[in-house]
Amino acid sequence: MFYLLIFNCMFFVSYAIYLRDKVVKLEEENINLLRLCSNKGVVGNDGIKVLQFEDGSSISNFGNADSRTVALYTVVVTLIMPFVLYKYLDYLPQIKSLSKRTKKNKEEVPLKKRVAYTVDVCFSVYPYAKLLALLFATIFLIIFGGLALYAVSDSSFAEALWLSWSFVADSGNHADRVGTGPRIVSVSISSGGMLIFAMMLGLVSDAISEKVDSLRKGKSEVIEKNHILILGWSDKLGSLLKQLAVANKSVGGGVIVVLAERDKEEMEMDIAKLEFDFMGTSVICRSGSPLILADLKKVSVSKARAIIVLASDENADQSDARALRVVLSLTGVKEGLRGHVVVEMSDLDNEPLVKLVGGELIETVVAHDVIGRLMIQCALQPGLAQIWEDILGFENAEFYIKRWPQLAGLHFEEVLVSFPDAIPCGIKVAADGGKIILNPDDNYILREGDEVLVIAEDDDTYAPGPLPEVLKRLFPKIPDPPKYPEKILFCGWRRDIDDMIMVLEAFLAPGSELWMLNEVPEKEREKKLTDGGLDISGLVNLKLVHREGNAVIRRHLESLPLETFDSILILADESLEDSIVHSDSRSLATLLLIRDIQSRRLPYRDRKPTSLRLSGFSHSSWIREMQQASNKSIIISEILDSRTRNLVSVSRISDYVLSNELVSMALAMVAEDKQINRVLEELFAEEGNEMCIKPAEFYLFDQEELCFYDIMIRGRQRQEIMIGYRLANSERAIINPSRKSEPRKWSLDDVFVVISSGE
Repeated sequence: MFYLLIFNCMFFVSYAIYLRDKVVKLEEENINLLRLCSNKGVVGNDGIKVLQFEDGSSISNFGNADSRTVALYTVVVTLIMPFVLYKYLDYLPQIKSLSKRTKKNKEEVPLKKRVAYTVDVCFSVYPYAKLLALLFATIFLIIFGGLALYAVSDSSFAEALWLSWSFVADSGNHADRVGTGPRIVSVSISSGGMLIFAMMLGLVSDAISEKVDSLRKGKSEVIEKNHILILGWSDKLGSLLKQLAVANKSVGGGVIVVLAERDKEEMEMDIAKLEFDFMGTSVICRSGSPLILADLKKVSVSKARAIIVLASDENADQSDARALRVVLSLTGVKEGLRGHVVVEMSDLDNEPLVKLVGGELIETVVAHDVIGRLMIQCALQPGLAQIWEDILGFENAEFYIKRWPQLAGLHFEEVLVSFPDAIPCGIKVAADGGKIILNPDDNYILREGDEVLVIAEDDDTYAPGPLPEVLKRLFPKIPDPPKYPEKILFCGWRRDIDDMIMVLEAFLAPGSELWMLNEVPEKEREKKLTDGGLDISGLVNLKLVHREGNAVIRRHLESLPLETFDSILILADESLEDSIVHSDSRSLATLLLIRDIQSRRLPYRDRKPTSLRLSGFSHSSWIREMQQASNKSIIISEILDSRTRNLVSVSRISDYVLSNELVSMALAMVAEDKQINRVLEELFAEEGNEMCIKPAEFYLFDQEELCFYDIMIRGRQRQEIMIGYRLANSERAIINPSRKSEPRKWSLDDVFVVISSGE
């Protein structure tokens, strides 16, 4: 192919030179003929003038002929030179080394490859290199074509350049050319012009496609401020977006930005599948890594009012390690962070390290710990999970903290009944560095700068009003019933099971038993519990009973006295924490097997005496109803996927299901106000204040007519804050009831939801 190109070039160039020589000879013969006629006097004076004029013109043409010949040879050499250089480029270093008579032992890279590499690097490093190369090629083609036209035609050089440009711009302009040489050159220029415009069209098309693809893949910058930024993607994202949208409803909606290592279109499709009305809130997705500062700047991380770092779907240690790296990336933002950072942790043991790195800006929510503590509280107090759902979710009542200067100087007992549409639960003490005190003493006097913690429908739906009249009458003063031993079964093994055992040790009465059925060998269990910080020999209230087996094998479950347990907790097993679907399938299978075995042993259950847990509740209260549901033990299931949770809840084969949705609620609440994390930590802890369900007989007589304010004041005499109630004929509890000053008759079958000091 190379030699064919050389042959064609040589042939056409030789033919062009032949034509040029022939033209020059004809001009010389014409000049000689004119001179001969002039010497013989064949023509007159007028003819001589004409001949002289033509002679001068011929001399000028002869000069032009020399310049055109030079132009022709220049075109030929320029045309052949690239082919020669490309063919013999690799021999230049060898010739150079021979001329210097030097020998090199190391093998050199061929010059052709080095030139190709240099061009490739230039195109890769400089984004406008292709455009500049195309511009240079266009200018070169115009000049080179103009020079060739000047060499083979009678046009001036300026006119030849203009013709060359017209041939490059419009390939049809060469149709009127006359002569073999001009036609060959004009066709060549037009062909080069078509090639250049095709390349230009390709570059423009690539640039537009790249820009559109960049927008489609979420690589453009987010220009927002005061938005909520979510880093990462997990199964909790759907419920988290829902809670944040509900929280922003009162302000007409907000902006939520999601940055994850997924394709933007996939994220938007998954969010669209939620089929949830975001109520004015915009969700913007961007593809990128939270570990890269450039991607963080792309989503305006420094202007976000809150940043939520979601745990990944890896195992707990890998997820927490990744969260730590994300926190390190956030601390490296030069512009600083305007908002606080809420980090979802998987293991409680990794929490101190993240707080150490992040400092005061970091708020952590340990998902495993929250679910574990809620499971224990719901097992010991059936019905409490619905209360937590209402308080953690933004659809109903939730915690808010606000300063009310008009309340300064009032006792907390007076503040308690000052809000018609809210229930005060605590005080944020300004003099103590902003410390939040839950359930303070009645004699505490609000000072200037103190803020009030309340449970309300929304942050703009409540305000203090005039103090109502409260009746102080005699009421039954029944002490809390003593705790009795309980028998609890754990199916499965969690990585934080040692923390759950310590919580049970604090809550249960002496003589209680905890049975554990899982596939971990007994010796290995003791080692894991000890490594987790549990002193097995130091357990006073709790006795551990180990059973090795698989909770999805029927004969292993049948070997247990399932009808004797007060509560059964089905845990998401640690061995399946990487797969939510498999974990939920295992929990669901265990739940069905236990219910079936219990139904077959129902006659024994009917003869069993009433559980000691119900002592102190003289009437058929809600707690008894939950305890004796279907004459079976209370079963609390840990389901990770919300879709499986809905299936189990509808089928009513479990007393309650705890899932990641509660963790999403906690993340959303802490993202809206970081101070609420202190409140949740205290309520989840085994010490300090806790949320409880108490029977009506502690506060009133049967059919006594009282308003809710009256009952709140009676609750204060037990160091409790009354936050809601559940009537005997109702299915759900009412938190922060309206019309608190309106009297009504109460039944002893009613129950009340309180925040108790736990003493």
